[in-house]
Amino acid sequence: MDGSWFSQALARVGASQADLARHLRLAPSAVSRMLKGDRQMKPLEVVHLAAFLRVPEDEVLRHAVDTTASPPAGETPRPGRGRPPSAGSTTPAASPPRPLHEPDRIPIRSGARGGTDQEMFLEDGPIGYTPRPANLSGVRSAYAIYMVGDSMEPRYEPGWLLHVNPFKPPIRGRDVVVYKEGQAVLIKQFVGWEGDELVLRQLNPAATLRIPREEVRECHLVVGSDQEG
Repeated sequence: MDGSWFSQALARVGASQADLARHLRLAPSAVSRMLKGDRQMKPLEVVHLAAFLRVPEDEVLRHAVDTTASPPAGETPRPGRGRPPSAGSTTPAASPPRPLHEPDRIPIRSGARGGTDQEMFLEDGPIGYTPRPANLSGVRSAYAIYMVGDSMEPRYEPGWLLHVNPFKPPIRGRDVVVYKEGQAVLIKQFVGWEGDELVLRQLNPAATLRIPREEVRECHLVVGSDQEG
């Protein structure tokens, strides 16, 4: 692992390894081992790490191999392992690094329709980037997500882009993005916690949903929307 690059990337977004551990829902020791190369980075962790650092996924993958390390004595560096091919190699040179995404853009997540209660199922990785709205200025890990289905009409129509602050506490009467176990996603109105249940309101058709606490991974506040998407 190119530990120096990851340290600089964390500093650039004003975050620590502890912040990253909370974002990835991992123990700090697991993140430390991962950034040292003692633990393999999983594909979904690449996705979340790229969103956290505000860089493309291939940028993370490129630095998952330390390009400053020397190979063992007598071993010829192999193309595709973090070093350029030798002068006489016929292997095509790697493409130049893509520029980092500007800090005034946030990743867009997408979901596929399915399940009961008009749940979505989150697709891996950002599908694009959109300008950062003013109310998310400086917010780490802010993102946008497309509304799928008509369960929140007339407030939101399918295809609208919702802006989300993952750190602002949910507010009664405001809308939230709820991540359940198994990558299921709900966009509903937040009513509150009653005992061990998260209570949500759906607008179309009107219904009250109760989600057991053990099924809820995260609950993020929707802070705006873009009709144009």
